[in-house]
Amino acid sequence: MEPIAHKSRSFAEAERWNNQQMWALTPEQRFAVATVLRRRAYGANCADVREAERRPAALP
Repeated sequence: MEPIAHKSRSFAEAERWNNQQMWALTPEQRFAVATVLRRRAYGANCADVREAERRPAALP
């Protein structure tokens, strides 16, 4: 997927264009983008929050 630049004249136009770009992607493509962004931000070996919520809470 190649990045595309779009110059908007207003915030409303920018939001509309952003929504159109998002709706044009399939759920699989959106998931792939989210995975790439997560790895860039947190690395490949980051903890999964869903796993942390499933563990019983530690008692004091």
